[in-house]
Amino acid sequence: MTLFRAPTARSLPPTAEFIALLTGGDPEEYHLSSLSLHWLYGTLGGVLFSLLFGERVNETSEPETVGLLAGAIYGTVLSLFGEQVVLRDVLGMDLETDESAIFHTGHLIYGLALGAWVGSRHE
Repeated sequence: MTLFRAPTARSLPPTAEFIALLTGGDPEEYHLSSLSLHWLYGTLGGVLFSLLFGERVNETSEPETVGLLAGAIYGTVLSLFGEQVVLRDVLGMDLETDESAIFHTGHLIYGLALGAWVGSRHE
């Protein structure tokens, strides 16, 4: 998610706005910490996905396909929650159409990558 976002977005991830909200600073001051926090969120989200769905995905006869589907749904849910709750309600941000497209695409790619990885771990 962070790796996809870095070269495609024209701004720091929303975690910069979140850190600035907590500290009272300017989001541009938090380049490294916002990327690190974004990476941490992604890591924790991946662990949660694996704990919630890993065993179920790998018990199916088509774990890669099921993993991709579960990951796509997971990424989409995270994306919708992120835009509706985190960005709008917590940070007061309203994404323009292009920004929203990149935001949702990044989360979908993230979910697909998680699902493919978890699905490929079957024995």
